[in-house]
Amino acid sequence: MAIKFHYNKTSLQHLNKQLKVRQNALPTLKNKESALRLEVKKAKQEAQRLGDLLEEKITSNDNTLRLWSEFKPDLVSIRDVNLSVKKIAGVKTPVLEKVDFEIGKFSLFKSPVWFPDGIKIIQELAQIALEREVYERKNELLDFARKKTTQKVNLYEKVQIPGYEEAILKIKRFMEDEENLSKAAQKIVKSRMENKETEVEA
Repeated sequence: MAIKFHYNKTSLQHLNKQLKVRQNALPTLKNKESALRLEVKKAKQEAQRLGDLLEEKITSNDNTLRLWSEFKPDLVSIRDVNLSVKKIAGVKTPVLEKVDFEIGKFSLFKSPVWFPDGIKIIQELAQIALEREVYERKNELLDFARKKTTQKVNLYEKVQIPGYEEAILKIKRFMEDEENLSKAAQKIVKSRMENKETEVEA
């Protein structure tokens, strides 16, 4: 990244200010990146755990599979899903608070005896599936933020900070050269004047 600057004190002050901003922000960005990396890992593991748990629960009900043909699909439905928001390292992430189910009407006398247990099983499976979805979304949001933070860290560390340092060095060298030339010119003028004064005296 080419940094635009002028060879003067104002430009030097501006570049020093920009460099300080980035040097001060870099440790914070690195901490944020580490925190996000850890949270991404946690969310991914939790989504995996819930996925495995869901598979396990479904498999454990395999022996009652033939009974499910008697179960009415519209008996259990989701009325509402209550989510809240939790900030993790400055990123808004969803948290599953509560799932409201609606249970259809059925006769306890005419329906199979296992229907109430069947309703509980459906609710439990739906709860786990929704929770897994929430953790997958959380993982996506955190990973996106982590990637953006990593990009910013790399931009500051590998491009902007070295770029500003190089530009500052160029200005300082230019100003030193200018000062040296000015001093040299003053010495030449002084020695010429001294020579002229010597000639006049002679």
